[in-house]
Amino acid sequence: ACALGARKAKRTQRVQRKAVEKRFPVLTRSEPPLGKFPKMPETVHPGVVSGQALVDLLNHAKENGYAIPAVNCVSSSSINACIEAARKMDAPIMIQFSSGGSQFYAGKGLDNTEFHAAIAGAVSGAYHVRAVAEQYGVPVILHTDHCAKSLLPWFDGLLEADERYFELHGEPLFSSHMLDLSEEPLEENIEICVKYMERMAKINCGLEMELGITGGEEDGVNNEDANPEDLYSKPEEIFQVYDALSKIPNGFFTVAAAFGNVHGVYQPGNVVLKPTILDQAQKYISEKIGAPEGSKPVSFVFHGGSGSDIKDIREAVDYGVVKMNIDTDTQWSYWSGIKDFEKKYHDYLQKQIGNPEGEEKPNKKYYDPRACIRSAEESTVTRMEQCFEDLRCVSVLGLGPPAKPENVMGPRRVVATAPMTRPVLTIVLGGRTSPKT
Repeated sequence: ACALGARKAKRTQRVQRKAVEKRFPVLTRSEPPLGKFPKMPETVHPGVVSGQALVDLLNHAKENGYAIPAVNCVSSSSINACIEAARKMDAPIMIQFSSGGSQFYAGKGLDNTEFHAAIAGAVSGAYHVRAVAEQYGVPVILHTDHCAKSLLPWFDGLLEADERYFELHGEPLFSSHMLDLSEEPLEENIEICVKYMERMAKINCGLEMELGITGGEEDGVNNEDANPEDLYSKPEEIFQVYDALSKIPNGFFTVAAAFGNVHGVYQPGNVVLKPTILDQAQKYISEKIGAPEGSKPVSFVFHGGSGSDIKDIREAVDYGVVKMNIDTDTQWSYWSGIKDFEKKYHDYLQKQIGNPEGEEKPNKKYYDPRACIRSAEESTVTRMEQCFEDLRCVSVLGLGPPAKPENVMGPRRVVATAPMTRPVLTIVLGGRTSPKT
């Protein structure tokens, strides 16, 4: 017993030490951290989570009545803003990439034949997340968004990257991926999902699948004219998915069922969400599998969360939603930060030299891209705070507020209060002094 207690104490010290230790996981061969959060399962650690840690984190969300915000990111700046917001709210977050966002991450000037640019961009973004997520000290789920049948070559490239990473590190590069075959017949949708999930289960990679159609438009996919019936999934259809995927050994999946979801933001009344569909499905499936009353066997995903009514959001979470996508609102918040920056410093952004303080005043500290980009990040962090609040995903880690960052470097905007004078340089010439301006 004494020996067991000593081993347990030693392990606890190791866990706690790794929880606060900051390092760069991409650049080291040491094992991933087992950092312990006061309110989280022990498997959940700082940085990118996968495998059992992913399962435990999402189950913890479902059991404790909160959901994790998932944000589509297109740059390292938007990634940083989202993880910064997560640490501020003492919560986990999901960073995800669409195919178009992945291509943008690699660069629009890069050829995308056979989705090479989209694959490279997603992998590049994943490595960025892995390099910084642990430094922020929060759990991050690394995910890719909608993949229609026409985009399967992109999906295949990402799985190859996962498998290579798994060989080196014992975990996939991404935590999970989404297959969106909702436009295909349900039987074909399930068949393809089973095929891929069997492959993904071997490397502890999770799958998100969609049935029913999410309306609206996102990333070039337009479902604004979708049949209204297709916007609402049926419990029997959701059970077909659950029954097929739950049979795969070591598999883990979430379901993006349609309950009136729409991508984008529209006038009130144009979108009719019916979260009770999720409740009906949970009850139907529980009865089918003989689960106790009140069980939530399915982990649901809420697509098209931007602009949704708080009542619908909270109700969906109560019925087993563990993740909500937010894209349109964060796009606006990022742009809004830039817009407000330009409005505030308009007269300092019209030319390189010359502003209201003087014709010789330089404006570099205002047009330095870092200045307006940081404004965009701050605006995004503020919008994300609301999202965390809406999803009840606040203070779920138990870390408390973050410490103020130190050694933060420029640019710094300094507004001079008096005219600057040119410096005088004194040069000694043969015993005489000669001033030079």
